[in-house]
Amino acid sequence: MSGAGTHYTLAQLNAMPEAEFVAVLGGIYEHSPWFAESAARKRPFADLASLAAALREAVDHAGREAQLALVRAHPELAGKAAVRGELTDESTREQSGAGLHLCTPEEFERLQQLNADYNRKFGFPFILAVRGYDRHGIIAEFARRIDNAPDVELQTCINQIHRIAQFRLDDLVSR
Repeated sequence: MSGAGTHYTLAQLNAMPEAEFVAVLGGIYEHSPWFAESAARKRPFADLASLAAALREAVDHAGREAQLALVRAHPELAGKAAVRGELTDESTREQSGAGLHLCTPEEFERLQQLNADYNRKFGFPFILAVRGYDRHGIIAEFARRIDNAPDVELQTCINQIHRIAQFRLDDLVSR
């Protein structure tokens, strides 16, 4: 995806060669540009909502294995990738915006334990569209969702990924 602050109009996206369209929108769904490839074939889009719907449809109809791969492409919240500075620019902005970089040592340890317990139970990372949350709300949501059934939690993660994608799309496309 392009750098922070870069905006495109829907007309520009509709007119782009497919490879450029995928390069621009490939980060909407974390490390999964094939969702943008699927949407590119459905152009032109009349509005941003129809572009978002095409992306969502690609995810929703991808099948369980592709959905699991998408979920697993996301970093843990305040996890190892964040500590090592390996997050995408988008994930770094999102996690910092929620104050995860301000965690106390106790909060950071709690998040690490929740990440480990969650991964052990579900086999994929906890996904939350953190915009609008602070670190306390994130920890509370994490603790609440760890009791979900695996199928419920996978669908919850997919729904959260759609929210993340919508936020990223709204940030990228000028209205």
